[in-house]
Amino acid sequence: MGFPIDPDVKPILAQIGAFLREHVYPLEAVLLRGDNVGLRTQVAALRAEVKRLGLWAPHLPKQHGGLGLPLVQFARVSELLGGTPLGLLVFNCQAPDAGNMELLLHHATAAQQARFLAPLVSGEVRSCFAMTEPEHAGSNPVWLSTRAVRDGEDWVIDGHKWFTTGADGSSFAVVMAVTEAESAAPHQRASLFLVPTESPGFRHVRNLSVMGERGADWFSHAEVRFEACRVPGGALLGARGQGFALAQERLGPGRIHHCMRWIGIAERALAMMVQRAGARELGPGDSLAQRQQTQFWVAESRAEIDSVRLSVLDAAERIDQEGARAARIAISSIKFLVPEVMLRVIDRSLQIHGGLGMTDDLLLAFWYRHERASRIYDGPDEVHKAVVAREVFRQAELSHGG
Repeated sequence: MGFPIDPDVKPILAQIGAFLREHVYPLEAVLLRGDNVGLRTQVAALRAEVKRLGLWAPHLPKQHGGLGLPLVQFARVSELLGGTPLGLLVFNCQAPDAGNMELLLHHATAAQQARFLAPLVSGEVRSCFAMTEPEHAGSNPVWLSTRAVRDGEDWVIDGHKWFTTGADGSSFAVVMAVTEAESAAPHQRASLFLVPTESPGFRHVRNLSVMGERGADWFSHAEVRFEACRVPGGALLGARGQGFALAQERLGPGRIHHCMRWIGIAERALAMMVQRAGARELGPGDSLAQRQQTQFWVAESRAEIDSVRLSVLDAAERIDQEGARAARIAISSIKFLVPEVMLRVIDRSLQIHGGLGMTDDLLLAFWYRHERASRIYDGPDEVHKAVVAREVFRQAELSHGG
């Protein structure tokens, strides 16, 4: 335990931290005032600079244009970048693109990698992942209505998806659709498809209004429809009936990325809390930092963040060494533990800031709106707690010879 930072990674972290403070943090004001056009232009300029510095796509192997960091070390980078809503985006390791890159890297054909992975890695295009359906509970990902059927050499997809993050402006979608409806195994009924958003029959219905915001580009969640959407036979990603298995493989490391991003948010919210408490005077010589309740919140936040960080790094190390399946308890545990800590720290920081915390002058209200979903997507808390409990009971039975 301890998870020391690799000596080769320390200067990278220092360089990234300096870049964020100098170039990315000042851009947050553009995001908060909703200037999407200005944001696109300035983000593009920063992404070009990150490429020039050799810090691009830190989660990918070097031969594919990345830094080649192992998951445990990338987790450190992800935490640092997570301290700003723009960090992962500027370094081209944001969801859902990062997970899609990893999926394409391990399972796409050479032709698919040339068409979809290469431009995604270079930052020329964006992608989305279409799985959740409004007609079915997202907590049961094998219950889907979207169907893909063969028509000669092509596939024809019909279905309805929503919460397709980043579909607004994406060049292609990774789509989960049922192809083996008669299979006795529910987890082997769906397949994954690479669907260009320009395909006939792909329709972007709308950006959902979430917590009062419709969002745009990267910060949006779309409703989309596939209406006799025709794609060639080569659009199938991986084997037929393996969609669920590939999606789960994608989500294992993805949950590490999410959790470390959430820890980055918690760290920044704590830093804002401490700064505000020290600076906010309640009277001559009397600051919020002198209040016992404030001190308790700071202490609890510090301890909670440090504790969940160790849990996430432990899960990342297990994935690196044994694979996501062997780390199932650890992955599900951090998925419900880290959001709880992050949301508590955001709430405490907002409370310390008082009325200012409610405004969009700071990031706290932005995070308060956007990060509540962390307890729902990629499996709601209740599902992950049930997974952990079932596995613990199963291991207890095995240990007793049951």
